[in-house]
Amino acid sequence: MKRPLRAAAWLLQALFLANAQESAELTKRALAGDADAQQALGDRYRLGIGVALDLAQAVRFYKLAAEQGVPEAQFALAEMYRFGEGGVPDYKEAARWYRRAAEQGLPEAQFNLGVMYDNGQGVPQDYQEAVRWYRVTAEKGMADAEYNLGLMYAAGKGVDRNYQEAARWYRRAADHRGLAEAQYNLGVLYDKGQGVPQDYSEAARWYKLAAEQGHREAEFNLGLMYAAGDGVTRDDREAARWYRLAAEQGLAEAQFNLAAFYALGTGVPRDYVVAYQWLCLAAAAGDSNAVTGKERVAARLSPEQIARAQAWAAAWKPCTSNEDCKLRLGP
Repeated sequence: MKRPLRAAAWLLQALFLANAQESAELTKRALAGDADAQQALGDRYRLGIGVALDLAQAVRFYKLAAEQGVPEAQFALAEMYRFGEGGVPDYKEAARWYRRAAEQGLPEAQFNLGVMYDNGQGVPQDYQEAVRWYRVTAEKGMADAEYNLGLMYAAGKGVDRNYQEAARWYRRAADHRGLAEAQYNLGVLYDKGQGVPQDYSEAARWYKLAAEQGHREAEFNLGLMYAAGDGVTRDDREAARWYRLAAEQGLAEAQFNLAAFYALGTGVPRDYVVAYQWLCLAAAAGDSNAVTGKERVAARLSPEQIARAQAWAAAWKPCTSNEDCKLRLGP
């Protein structure tokens, strides 16, 4: 056991020394004005590779490369300003460097500049400018930009509201990268018949694709479809399963519907204690129906049962991942 550990330590030490030597060479080149070396050195200081992590030095070398027109350095510098790496966020500087990189055609910078215009961060809020930059990157096939452009068409922000265009861009984002938000929103359009013919089967299909990625609103809507038999064969057990997955992520509507299922014995064995547990969570999250439901279910419980349910609700935490949620359901 010791030999591999010593070997691994030796390899790490050798790698560090090699990186340190490379960093020394990069420093010479960077100080001599080599833009590629300046960017590489910025990366190393930002990540602490071959040098001690030093965000101020990262900014220094990124800026040297950025001022020479290296778009990747301009983008990295914008990111550091935007997220306050090494200091407080500076959206104005972030937007300025995103623009420099965007004007050179860097898709990530073009998209992020669109986000800055969308949110009014570092620039005046301007939905038309946001749409312009989203479209530039969406036409290059960036799924996040396709999705955001769909949102803009659905909301009529920066463009005339057009659900057909929204559906087209959601579909592209859903197809290109399986983006759960796009799958869910496309499901909503099929559910409501906005921009596409109303089709519950298609709605359920898109909801399921998003739900399988842990999208809680999609899980809830899929539960609704199984409960009603819309687009799928009615199945109360499946409805309860999808409500539970959404409920475990903290969605109050799903917690209330799951509580109702337990109170009625629909899709799950009737259990007033468990129903009360979920009603406590839904009520705490602001669901007004849950407040009334708690009173009705409490009438069927003993003080000890109520106390036990309240203790469970107080200790409950939302699941942290899709896998965590599925584990809570058991086999």
